[in-house]
Amino acid sequence: MKILFISDNFLPEVNAPATRTHQHCREWVKQGAEVTVITCVPNFPRGKVYEGYKNKLYQVEEVDGIRVIRVWSYIAANKGFLKRVLDFVSFAFMAFWVGLFRRTDVIIATSPQFFAAVGGWFLSFCKRKPWIMEVRDLWPESIKAVGAMQDGRTYRMLERLELFLYRQASKVVVVTDKFKENLTERGIAADKIHVVKNGVVLDEYTPQPSNTALRHELGIDDKFVFTYLGTHGMAHGLNFIVASASKIKDEQDVHFLFIGDGAEKNTLIEMQEKLALDNITLHPPVPKKDVHKYISASDVALVCLKKSDTFKSVIPSKIFENAAMQCPILLGVEGESKDIIESYGAGLCYEPENEREFIDKVKEMKNSNGKYKIYQQGCERLAKDFSRKKLADKMFNVIKNVVTK
Repeated sequence: MKILFISDNFLPEVNAPATRTHQHCREWVKQGAEVTVITCVPNFPRGKVYEGYKNKLYQVEEVDGIRVIRVWSYIAANKGFLKRVLDFVSFAFMAFWVGLFRRTDVIIATSPQFFAAVGGWFLSFCKRKPWIMEVRDLWPESIKAVGAMQDGRTYRMLERLELFLYRQASKVVVVTDKFKENLTERGIAADKIHVVKNGVVLDEYTPQPSNTALRHELGIDDKFVFTYLGTHGMAHGLNFIVASASKIKDEQDVHFLFIGDGAEKNTLIEMQEKLALDNITLHPPVPKKDVHKYISASDVALVCLKKSDTFKSVIPSKIFENAAMQCPILLGVEGESKDIIESYGAGLCYEPENEREFIDKVKEMKNSNGKYKIYQQGCERLAKDFSRKKLADKMFNVIKNVVTK
């Protein structure tokens, strides 16, 4: 079976779409599929081409048995609206033209970014092949939730396009139960929607002793460390964490480690300098292969989003990697994510952007003593139930059913 997968992000980028796409495609190759991924040159989130790559018209490489075709696109940083839309549209256009000349049995297009799905639909229409729309984010609803777009004519036009794509797809794969509820409430047939949640490759994220050498290098030897590892974007509300950290300076052994980059990174740096905070470290992004080292240097994983009803349907993928390494989680996300953490007992939850509750939970986690081991046991159970291999197999069955229909 030949699979053509369109994704704006792919390795060596380390965000959730790149990781999910790579890990799923790698599993499908192991099962005998011939997988081609069309993507752009790695540049997320700064909008700067990674070292060793050039933004050329067309280039090919192989990654874990996956044929990766990188196409030219207009590159913009992960902030602002118009330039990002131009970035997304240019990639969709190039992916469409390159995809026309690839033989395939099925087309998969993942969102975000939303316009990749537009390219997938055009390819399906022209090649007369089935296509699957993978929905990792409810776009454009999510960009309205972070204030990057207001309700108006443009928003409503994009929303109509969104619903059109759902209806045209042979199948729709979503990453949470709440996403499925959202789509069915808006008129999309429930039997064409399949839930394939995010997960973790258990062999790549195994529990390890505390990385004392790295802790010493980072200057956090004697600290109780809360680590946020991922994109510093508009949706994550990290400025709230920094502001809250300024209120607990007296907790000398509590430290916050932020690892990554994104649209809000400079704002966080300015806040740290203005508030003269020494209980925060703002670290640059690290390669995917080194993520586990930083998790093992942490005491608690910090997973957070801004307070919004839209984000109640989101399950951040970093939950699963930290859980696999038995790093307890302090979660600032409501809805389905909170249900998972509480049902497995994998950590504590606070109301997003509730300063008093956040500070109380930080102190409770730091002083958890015997409960800390219980949180780790909950993490272990959670990770086993969200094995990426199981989830990739589940999506592969959806693909096979579409192809043989």
